[in-house]
Amino acid sequence: MMKKSGKILVVDDNLGIRQALKILLPMCFDAVETIASPATLVSTLESFRPDVVLLDMNFNTSINTGNEGLYWAGEIKKMAPDVEVVLFTAYADIQLAVEGMKRGAFDFIVKPWDNDKLVATLTAARDKARKAMGCHPERSEGSWESEGSMFWGTSPAMKAIRKTLDKIAPTDATVLITGENGTGKDVLAREIHAHSLRSERQMVAVDAGAITETLFESELFGHVKGAFTDAHTDHVGKFEQADGGTLFLDEIGNIPLHLQAKLLRVIQNRSVIRVGGSEARPVNIRLICATNMDLEALVREGRFREDLYYRINTVHIALPPLRERPEDIIPLAERFISEFAKKYHRQLTGLDSGAAEVLKAQRWSGNIRELQNVIEKAVILSEARTLTANDIQIDGASHSSLGREFLAEDEERLVRQAMDRTGGNISAAAKMLGVSRPTFYAKLKKYGL
Repeated sequence: MMKKSGKILVVDDNLGIRQALKILLPMCFDAVETIASPATLVSTLESFRPDVVLLDMNFNTSINTGNEGLYWAGEIKKMAPDVEVVLFTAYADIQLAVEGMKRGAFDFIVKPWDNDKLVATLTAARDKARKAMGCHPERSEGSWESEGSMFWGTSPAMKAIRKTLDKIAPTDATVLITGENGTGKDVLAREIHAHSLRSERQMVAVDAGAITETLFESELFGHVKGAFTDAHTDHVGKFEQADGGTLFLDEIGNIPLHLQAKLLRVIQNRSVIRVGGSEARPVNIRLICATNMDLEALVREGRFREDLYYRINTVHIALPPLRERPEDIIPLAERFISEFAKKYHRQLTGLDSGAAEVLKAQRWSGNIRELQNVIEKAVILSEARTLTANDIQIDGASHSSLGREFLAEDEERLVRQAMDRTGGNISAAAKMLGVSRPTFYAKLKKYGL
């Protein structure tokens, strides 16, 4: 007999769906409440206090984008962090459902649903919510960056970098890390800090390219009360926050030239003067900078100060792009599979040879971050115990899709599989395989389907 416990709230504008779930869900939940729209969601959450919310992604509005579901999923997690949200979605909304899981949803269910899968997903969400018992467990970000440890792999370039790290980490040498977007510059910075003599103190990370010019000095150096209109209290800048630890300035190449002079002065003097103040405040920091830009070229073009360049470039570490360390692609993918399978409650054990070949054939212009995102999506969407080539989607297209050269029997199998998985919905099946509706019609005719 199925274990019956917990409470579930269903939010769906379809009366038939609400009635069907009112019959099905009492088999495994003590209490089932249904509402037709999010209009009463807040008050129902407060009065009913569910363990799980099954949330439709579209309601009776003029715009049927699914963004409404994402919004309300976020609101539920803000109000009741331990309530698990399961998204109710159509095939056309799967991309949004994936985004919802990245934002904290437990899982998603595709309409029309399979009763066994629906019940299994909802009871797993209930069990997780009840296990929390009013506590707020730390939620893993499930990413290679949040793990706090570098994946070194076996490439010669990464082995050399690791030797360099062993030598410089215990010192206070200023480090400049360069490399393409997604190569893990911030991860390497944390690794340096973690192996330094300052590891007991915090590392403060700043995306220098994201700070507006008007707020640059205030964010980095701080300000005193009354320094400008909105300065209602004193503000401690990033340099002072990092005192005794490490300051990581990411995207340093994006700092405007006139602000580079002010940054250089603070680095040289190892003291800051808050905006609107006059007192020089000493700061004891270890500085690590990173950029995806060619600073030497910027210096030659007069867009980056030469004296600042030499000040931050005591030790230079250049991270190689993923395409130059192909031996690390599959081990990295397997690491991500393990992390995301745990995060998204999937029983995945690895990837098959077809998926491995697809991954190794990619250029990975977005490097490790792109690989991470591809694997995350594949894990969420996979229904098997191993990832297959059909699960690997890059730039929105399946790499077992009809746009590639495949044997006829493979193509026919994919067409049949898409039709089965979408319940015969031709538009959804075409979208699943990353082809146009006319192309998919032609394939159906070709194989007599």
